[in-house]
Amino acid sequence: MLEEILKEIIEEDLSDERIVLSYKDNEDAVILNFPKDKLLVQTIDFFTPVVNDPYKFGQIAAANSLSDIYAMGADPYSAMNIVCFPAEDLSLDILKKILKGGVDKLKEANVVMAGGHSVEDKEIKYGLAVVGVVDKDRFATNKGFKPGHNIVITKPIGSGVLSTAIKAKWEGWEEMEEELYRWASRLNISGCKIIKKLDIKGATDITGFGLGGHILEVAKASDVEIEIWMEKVPIMKGVKELSNMGLLPEGAYKNKKFYLSHFYVERDRVYEDELDILFDPQTSGGLILSIPDSKMDNAKKILTANGDIFAHIGVVRERKNDYFVKVTKRT
Repeated sequence: MLEEILKEIIEEDLSDERIVLSYKDNEDAVILNFPKDKLLVQTIDFFTPVVNDPYKFGQIAAANSLSDIYAMGADPYSAMNIVCFPAEDLSLDILKKILKGGVDKLKEANVVMAGGHSVEDKEIKYGLAVVGVVDKDRFATNKGFKPGHNIVITKPIGSGVLSTAIKAKWEGWEEMEEELYRWASRLNISGCKIIKKLDIKGATDITGFGLGGHILEVAKASDVEIEIWMEKVPIMKGVKELSNMGLLPEGAYKNKKFYLSHFYVERDRVYEDELDILFDPQTSGGLILSIPDSKMDNAKKILTANGDIFAHIGVVRERKNDYFVKVTKRT
Protein backbone atom coordinates (compact mmCIF):
# COMPACT_ATOMS: atom_id res chain seq x y z
CA MET A 1 0.00 0.00 0.00
CA LEU A 2 2.65 2.53 1.06
CA GLU A 3 5.21 1.56 -1.59
CA GLU A 4 2.78 1.86 -4.50
CA ILE A 5 1.56 5.29 -3.42
CA LEU A 6 5.10 6.55 -2.80
CA LYS A 7 6.28 5.35 -6.20
CA GLU A 8 3.42 7.27 -7.80
CA ILE A 9 4.22 10.43 -5.82
CA ILE A 10 8.02 10.54 -6.00
CA GLU A 11 9.00 8.47 -9.04
CA GLU A 12 11.06 11.36 -10.40
CA ASP A 13 13.10 11.63 -7.17
CA LEU A 14 14.27 8.01 -6.96
CA SER A 15 17.57 8.82 -8.70
CA ASP A 16 18.81 10.95 -5.77
CA GLU A 17 22.60 10.51 -5.62
CA ARG A 18 22.42 10.01 -1.86
CA ILE A 19 20.53 6.72 -2.38
CA VAL A 20 22.60 3.58 -3.06
CA LEU A 21 19.78 1.03 -2.71
CA SER A 22 16.13 1.51 -1.75
CA TYR A 23 12.64 0.10 -2.12
CA LYS A 24 12.76 0.93 -5.85
CA ASP A 25 15.21 -1.99 -6.06
CA ASN A 26 12.73 -4.25 -4.20
CA GLU A 27 14.83 -4.03 -1.04
CA ASP A 28 13.39 -4.04 2.48
CA ALA A 29 16.05 -1.62 3.72
CA VAL A 30 17.73 1.45 2.28
CA ILE A 31 21.45 2.16 1.87
CA LEU A 32 22.56 5.79 1.77
CA ASN A 33 25.83 7.58 1.36
CA PHE A 34 26.81 9.29 4.62
CA PRO A 35 28.59 12.67 4.89
CA LYS A 36 32.17 12.48 6.10
CA ASP A 37 33.09 13.74 9.60
CA LYS A 38 29.47 14.07 10.76
CA LEU A 39 27.60 12.72 13.77
CA LEU A 40 24.33 10.81 13.36
CA VAL A 41 21.13 12.25 14.85
CA GLN A 42 17.96 10.13 14.97
CA THR A 43 14.37 10.82 15.98
CA ILE A 44 10.86 9.45 15.43
CA ASP A 45 7.39 10.90 15.89
CA PHE A 46 3.87 10.22 14.63
CA PHE A 47 0.35 11.13 15.75
CA THR A 48 -3.33 11.34 14.83
CA PRO A 49 -4.62 14.20 12.63
CA VAL A 50 -4.64 17.69 14.16
CA VAL A 51 -6.47 19.24 11.20
CA ASN A 52 -9.23 17.98 8.92
CA ASP A 53 -7.40 18.50 5.61
CA PRO A 54 -5.27 15.37 4.86
CA TYR A 55 -2.62 17.20 2.80
CA LYS A 56 -2.14 19.83 5.51
CA PHE A 57 -1.95 17.07 8.12
CA GLY A 58 0.85 15.41 6.13
CA GLN A 59 2.77 18.68 5.95
CA ILE A 60 2.37 19.37 9.67
CA ALA A 61 3.34 15.82 10.67
CA ALA A 62 6.48 15.96 8.53
CA ALA A 63 7.50 19.39 9.86
CA ASN A 64 6.95 18.12 13.39
CA SER A 65 9.10 15.03 12.82
CA LEU A 66 11.95 17.14 11.41
CA SER A 67 11.83 19.59 14.32
CA ASP A 68 13.87 17.52 16.81
CA ILE A 69 16.70 17.42 14.27
CA TYR A 70 16.64 21.19 13.74
CA ALA A 71 16.54 21.79 17.50
CA MET A 72 20.01 20.28 17.83
CA GLY A 73 21.45 22.41 15.04
CA ALA A 74 21.54 19.39 12.74
CA ASP A 75 20.52 18.99 9.11
CA PRO A 76 17.83 16.37 8.41
CA TYR A 77 19.23 13.90 5.87
CA SER A 78 16.74 11.09 5.27
CA ALA A 79 13.29 10.08 6.45
CA MET A 80 11.01 7.03 6.45
CA ASN A 81 7.22 7.13 6.68
CA ILE A 82 5.25 5.57 9.54
CA VAL A 83 1.62 5.10 8.53
CA CYS A 84 -1.45 3.64 10.22
CA PHE A 85 -4.54 3.75 8.01
CA PRO A 86 -8.03 2.13 7.89
CA ALA A 87 -7.80 1.09 4.23
CA GLU A 88 -11.07 -0.88 4.39
CA ASP A 89 -13.06 2.10 5.65
CA LEU A 90 -11.50 5.14 3.95
CA SER A 91 -10.45 5.97 0.41
CA LEU A 92 -6.77 5.55 -0.38
CA ASP A 93 -6.98 9.03 -1.92
CA ILE A 94 -6.93 10.36 1.65
CA LEU A 95 -3.73 8.45 2.38
CA LYS A 96 -2.24 9.67 -0.89
CA LYS A 97 -2.90 13.29 0.11
CA ILE A 98 -1.34 12.73 3.55
CA LEU A 99 1.78 11.20 2.01
CA LYS A 100 1.95 13.91 -0.67
CA GLY A 101 1.93 16.53 2.08
CA GLY A 102 4.77 14.76 3.84
CA VAL A 103 6.81 14.27 0.67
CA ASP A 104 6.41 17.92 -0.36
CA LYS A 105 7.63 19.06 3.06
CA LEU A 106 10.65 16.75 2.80
CA LYS A 107 11.44 18.22 -0.62
CA GLU A 108 11.32 21.69 0.91
CA ALA A 109 13.81 20.50 3.54
CA ASN A 110 15.99 18.70 0.93
CA VAL A 111 15.58 15.38 2.75
CA VAL A 112 15.82 11.93 1.14
CA MET A 113 12.51 10.04 1.24
CA ALA A 114 13.75 6.52 1.95
CA GLY A 115 10.48 4.55 2.12
CA GLY A 116 8.74 3.45 5.29
CA HIS A 117 6.14 1.06 6.65
CA SER A 118 2.34 0.99 6.80
CA VAL A 119 -0.13 -1.05 8.85
CA GLU A 120 -3.89 -1.45 8.83
CA ASP A 121 -5.38 0.45 11.78
CA LYS A 122 -8.80 1.80 12.75
CA GLU A 123 -7.30 5.23 13.41
CA ILE A 124 -5.17 7.35 11.08
CA LYS A 125 -1.66 8.01 12.33
CA TYR A 126 1.25 9.46 10.39
CA GLY A 127 4.79 10.62 11.01
CA LEU A 128 8.42 10.03 10.16
CA ALA A 129 11.56 8.39 11.43
CA VAL A 130 14.28 10.92 10.59
CA VAL A 131 18.06 10.73 10.38
CA GLY A 132 20.07 13.93 10.60
CA VAL A 133 23.72 14.89 10.50
CA VAL A 134 25.62 17.42 12.61
CA ASP A 135 29.18 18.65 13.11
CA LYS A 136 30.93 16.96 16.02
CA ASP A 137 31.41 20.14 18.07
CA ARG A 138 28.54 22.38 16.93
CA PHE A 139 25.23 21.14 18.30
CA ALA A 140 22.75 22.32 20.93
CA THR A 141 21.17 20.40 23.83
CA ASN A 142 18.86 20.85 26.82
CA LYS A 143 21.94 21.28 29.01
CA GLY A 144 23.20 24.42 27.29
CA PHE A 145 21.02 27.08 28.97
CA LYS A 146 23.33 29.45 30.87
CA PRO A 147 22.65 32.17 33.48
CA GLY A 148 22.51 35.59 31.87
CA HIS A 149 21.21 34.25 28.55
CA ASN A 150 17.90 35.30 26.99
CA ILE A 151 15.02 32.96 26.22
CA VAL A 152 13.76 33.32 22.65
CA ILE A 153 11.01 31.30 20.93
CA THR A 154 10.37 31.17 17.19
CA LYS A 155 6.63 30.41 16.84
CA PRO A 156 3.48 31.40 18.73
CA ILE A 157 1.80 28.78 20.92
CA GLY A 158 -1.80 27.53 21.04
CA SER A 159 -1.95 24.77 18.42
CA GLY A 160 -3.49 22.30 20.88
CA VAL A 161 -6.39 24.63 21.60
CA LEU A 162 -6.97 25.30 17.90
CA SER A 163 -6.78 21.60 17.01
CA THR A 164 -9.42 20.82 19.63
CA ALA A 165 -11.76 23.40 18.10
CA ILE A 166 -11.00 22.24 14.55
CA LYS A 167 -11.78 18.59 15.31
CA ALA A 168 -15.08 19.68 16.88
CA LYS A 169 -15.77 21.87 13.83
CA TRP A 170 -16.34 24.82 16.14
CA GLU A 171 -17.74 27.95 14.55
CA GLY A 172 -14.98 29.45 12.39
CA TRP A 173 -12.92 26.23 12.38
CA GLU A 174 -11.81 26.77 8.77
CA GLU A 175 -10.00 30.00 9.75
CA MET A 176 -8.56 28.25 12.80
CA GLU A 177 -7.22 25.47 10.58
CA GLU A 178 -5.47 28.01 8.37
CA GLU A 179 -3.88 29.66 11.41
CA LEU A 180 -2.67 26.33 12.80
CA TYR A 181 -1.41 25.24 9.39
CA ARG A 182 0.40 28.55 8.88
CA TRP A 183 2.61 27.95 11.91
CA ALA A 184 2.72 24.19 12.42
CA SER A 185 3.75 23.47 8.82
CA ARG A 186 6.72 25.88 9.01
CA LEU A 187 10.10 24.22 9.19
CA ASN A 188 12.40 25.30 12.01
CA ILE A 189 15.21 25.94 9.55
CA SER A 190 15.86 29.53 10.67
CA GLY A 191 16.19 28.50 14.31
CA CYS A 192 18.62 25.81 13.22
CA LYS A 193 20.66 28.43 11.31
CA ILE A 194 20.96 30.46 14.51
CA ILE A 195 22.32 27.42 16.37
CA LYS A 196 24.89 26.72 13.65
CA LYS A 197 25.96 30.23 12.68
CA LEU A 198 26.04 31.71 16.19
CA ASP A 199 27.25 28.54 17.93
CA ILE A 200 24.27 28.37 20.30
CA LYS A 201 24.56 25.52 22.82
CA GLY A 202 21.10 25.58 24.44
CA ALA A 203 17.96 24.72 22.47
CA THR A 204 14.92 22.45 22.28
CA ASP A 205 11.62 22.38 20.38
CA ILE A 206 8.15 22.90 21.80
CA THR A 207 5.85 19.90 21.42
CA GLY A 208 3.54 17.79 23.58
CA PHE A 209 4.61 19.09 27.01
CA GLY A 210 3.71 22.64 26.02
CA LEU A 211 5.95 25.68 26.39
CA GLY A 212 5.79 25.34 30.18
CA GLY A 213 6.79 21.68 30.20
CA HIS A 214 9.69 22.12 27.81
CA ILE A 215 10.97 25.22 29.65
CA LEU A 216 10.99 23.10 32.81
CA GLU A 217 12.86 20.29 31.02
CA VAL A 218 15.70 22.56 29.94
CA ALA A 219 15.82 24.33 33.32
CA LYS A 220 16.23 20.99 35.08
CA ALA A 221 18.80 19.71 32.57
CA SER A 222 20.85 22.91 32.86
CA ASP A 223 20.21 23.33 36.62
CA VAL A 224 19.10 26.94 36.21
CA GLU A 225 16.07 29.09 36.96
CA ILE A 226 14.20 30.46 33.98
CA GLU A 227 11.97 33.51 34.29
CA ILE A 228 9.13 33.73 31.76
CA TRP A 229 7.36 37.02 31.02
CA MET A 230 3.84 35.88 30.24
CA GLU A 231 2.79 39.01 28.33
CA LYS A 232 5.72 38.51 25.94
CA VAL A 233 4.69 34.97 24.95
CA PRO A 234 3.19 35.04 21.41
CA ILE A 235 -0.16 33.26 21.05
CA MET A 236 -1.91 32.12 17.88
CA LYS A 237 -4.95 34.03 16.68
CA GLY A 238 -8.19 33.02 18.40
CA VAL A 239 -6.59 30.93 21.14
CA LYS A 240 -7.23 33.34 24.03
CA GLU A 241 -10.94 33.49 23.25
CA LEU A 242 -11.25 29.70 23.03
CA SER A 243 -9.27 29.23 26.24
CA ASN A 244 -11.53 31.69 28.07
CA MET A 245 -14.48 29.51 27.04
CA GLY A 246 -12.75 26.46 28.51
CA LEU A 247 -12.07 24.84 25.15
CA LEU A 248 -8.78 23.16 26.06
CA PRO A 249 -7.30 19.78 25.13
CA GLU A 250 -7.03 17.19 27.87
CA GLY A 251 -3.24 17.31 27.53
CA ALA A 252 -3.18 20.92 28.74
CA TYR A 253 -4.75 19.93 32.06
CA LYS A 254 -2.41 16.95 32.42
CA ASN A 255 0.67 19.04 31.67
CA LYS A 256 -0.38 21.73 34.13
CA LYS A 257 -1.09 19.22 36.89
CA PHE A 258 2.19 17.36 36.35
CA TYR A 259 4.59 20.30 35.98
CA LEU A 260 3.18 23.23 37.95
CA SER A 261 4.65 22.12 41.30
CA HIS A 262 8.11 23.07 39.95
CA PHE A 263 6.93 26.61 39.07
CA TYR A 264 6.67 29.82 41.05
CA VAL A 265 3.79 31.87 39.64
CA GLU A 266 3.15 35.50 40.61
CA ARG A 267 -0.57 34.96 41.01
CA ASP A 268 -1.38 38.64 41.35
CA ARG A 269 0.11 39.25 37.89
CA VAL A 270 -0.54 36.04 35.92
CA TYR A 271 -4.08 34.79 35.24
CA GLU A 272 -5.19 31.16 35.31
CA ASP A 273 -6.21 31.11 31.64
CA GLU A 274 -2.71 32.31 30.73
CA LEU A 275 -1.24 29.33 32.57
CA ASP A 276 -3.64 27.04 30.70
CA ILE A 277 -2.19 28.26 27.39
CA LEU A 278 1.37 27.99 28.72
CA PHE A 279 0.81 24.24 29.17
CA ASP A 280 -1.14 23.70 25.95
CA PRO A 281 0.45 20.72 24.14
CA GLN A 282 1.95 21.86 20.84
CA THR A 283 2.27 20.15 17.50
CA SER A 284 5.28 21.23 15.43
CA GLY A 285 5.98 24.18 17.69
CA GLY A 286 8.90 26.56 17.46
CA LEU A 287 12.32 26.33 19.06
CA ILE A 288 13.34 27.56 22.51
CA LEU A 289 16.80 29.16 22.25
CA SER A 290 19.26 30.28 24.94
CA ILE A 291 21.00 33.33 23.48
CA PRO A 292 23.60 35.65 25.09
CA ASP A 293 23.12 39.45 24.78
CA SER A 294 25.98 39.74 22.29
CA LYS A 295 24.22 37.49 19.77
CA MET A 296 20.63 38.73 20.08
CA ASP A 297 20.74 41.20 17.17
CA ASN A 298 22.19 38.66 14.75
CA ALA A 299 19.72 36.01 15.88
CA LYS A 300 16.82 38.39 15.27
CA LYS A 301 18.09 39.19 11.77
CA ILE A 302 18.35 35.51 10.85
CA LEU A 303 14.82 34.73 12.03
CA THR A 304 13.01 37.77 10.66
CA ALA A 305 14.77 37.54 7.28
CA ASN A 306 12.91 34.25 6.70
CA GLY A 307 9.56 35.53 7.95
CA ASP A 308 9.81 33.83 11.34
CA ILE A 309 9.13 35.57 14.63
CA PHE A 310 11.69 36.53 17.25
CA ALA A 311 9.98 36.50 20.64
CA HIS A 312 12.15 37.42 23.64
CA ILE A 313 10.06 35.91 26.43
CA GLY A 314 12.40 35.62 29.42
CA VAL A 315 15.84 35.19 30.92
CA VAL A 316 18.01 32.47 32.43
CA ARG A 317 19.25 32.97 36.02
CA GLU A 318 21.29 31.04 38.54
CA ARG A 319 19.03 28.72 40.52
CA LYS A 320 18.80 29.82 44.16
CA ASN A 321 15.29 28.57 44.98
CA ASP A 322 13.48 25.23 45.16
CA TYR A 323 11.67 25.94 41.87
CA PHE A 324 13.03 25.95 38.32
CA VAL A 325 10.65 28.32 36.49
CA LYS A 326 9.23 31.67 37.53
CA VAL A 327 6.21 32.99 35.62
CA THR A 328 5.61 36.71 35.90
CA LYS A 329 5.12 39.81 33.76
CA ARG A 330 7.90 42.14 32.79
CA THR A 331 5.76 45.28 32.65
